[in-house]
Amino acid sequence: MSKNIPITVANGDGIGPEIMDATLRILEASGAPLNIERIDIGEKVYLAGNSSGIEPSSWESLRRTKVFLKAPITTPQGGGYKSLNVTVRKVLGLYANVRPCVSYHPFVETKHAKMDVVIVRENEEDLYAGIEYRQTADVMQCLKLISRPGSEKIIRYAFEYARINNRKKVTCFTKDNIMKLTDGLFHKIFDEIAKEYPDIENEHWIVDIGAAKLADTPEAFDVVVMPNLYGDILSDVAAQIAGSVGLAGSANIGENVAMFEAIHGSAPRRAGQNLANPSGLLLGAVMMLVHIGLTEQAERVHNAWLRTVEDGIHTYDIYDESVSKQKVGTKEFADAVIERMGQVPQLLKAAKYQQASGGNPEAGKATAARTPEKKELVGVDVYLDWSAGSAKELGEALSKVNDDGLKLTMISNRGVAVWPGGHSETFCSDHWRCRFMADGGATVLATQTISLLGRIVTAGYDAIKTENLYTFDGQVGFTLSQGE
Repeated sequence: MSKNIPITVANGDGIGPEIMDATLRILEASGAPLNIERIDIGEKVYLAGNSSGIEPSSWESLRRTKVFLKAPITTPQGGGYKSLNVTVRKVLGLYANVRPCVSYHPFVETKHAKMDVVIVRENEEDLYAGIEYRQTADVMQCLKLISRPGSEKIIRYAFEYARINNRKKVTCFTKDNIMKLTDGLFHKIFDEIAKEYPDIENEHWIVDIGAAKLADTPEAFDVVVMPNLYGDILSDVAAQIAGSVGLAGSANIGENVAMFEAIHGSAPRRAGQNLANPSGLLLGAVMMLVHIGLTEQAERVHNAWLRTVEDGIHTYDIYDESVSKQKVGTKEFADAVIERMGQVPQLLKAAKYQQASGGNPEAGKATAARTPEKKELVGVDVYLDWSAGSAKELGEALSKVNDDGLKLTMISNRGVAVWPGGHSETFCSDHWRCRFMADGGATVLATQTISLLGRIVTAGYDAIKTENLYTFDGQVGFTLSQGE
């Protein structure tokens, strides 16, 4: 390839500059034709007054190169500083987080000698939308947002990744036995998209028992796709049980831009000591090479790294006297990988890349537009901050505001129905959901809900939030309370 490919590089904080230097030296030795643009991110940018940790001018480099190799950063304590990773992922639409979690038995200690799992995590929504409110003195709220387009993109990406990389099975983890609408939607879309890939086995697990199975028998899984929070937690768990979080690289893939990194932090206590293991960032860089089409160089780097590990040349974090031959520092480890460039491992499985990860144009493609559903307003939930009595007293008092076709039908507290009826043992906070439905199942007008809210406020209640209750083609678009 005659023309160098531009990439944006950030050294980060803590051990970041050391492991980045080691990684770039190895990439250069592989013959990868790269044109490097450098930007500053992290602690010094935060402390200079930028709450996002990245200078506005740096976005231009990322939009120009469309490839970001990023070392770990340190986010200062307090001060309202926002997560740089989350900012970059959301601003640039990096919807897919891909984390291969592989064991390197017997050269790196692990309880799972045959583990080779790829976690594909949705990267933009779920609870990580970051929409939170303090609603009463005692209750905080975080909104969990799962969208059809977001779910379609990440699930289709997982199946395309499996097909391109000769993986045999895609597994979905959700908690849709409890969160029937949000996680239920993710599961439903998984089942829909799985039908488009008859050549790939598919299955679904409830996330708690699925996580237990992953920790106990990871060889039962191949590619696992999950909503954001579960994927964040379980990708770290999977990396650790494979051998070490310090060995895991990560790709964040969008339709236009991609970011590659190690999954570990900046480890400031180890900074400047030539101790840090550059493997996580290096394997992230290997994913970058594959992404930009440099599969030959990716194989050279990855196989040289595997041979180095196999030859027992280990940094302190994975050094084990029973298998390691030499304990080395960051620079020396990079030197060892460079010395083995062109070699392949003898016992570990050699790396072989066919085409760019996610390079198939179908990856990330949303399903075609569906027939619009008939949406009807049938009621409203009004949330109150109230601590002046019992659920029975609140129900009797609020029933007096029934009017204009809306009637109080239920009160819940922390998701448990407490009126009418209810149980004396149920603990109640100061946060009440009061459900008003249209008499006779009629369609409600927005003006009716506004009028209701006015009557509630006039009656002296602190209404802190409302949620409209809809049906879609007659299907209820809201959940019942526990015990309702």
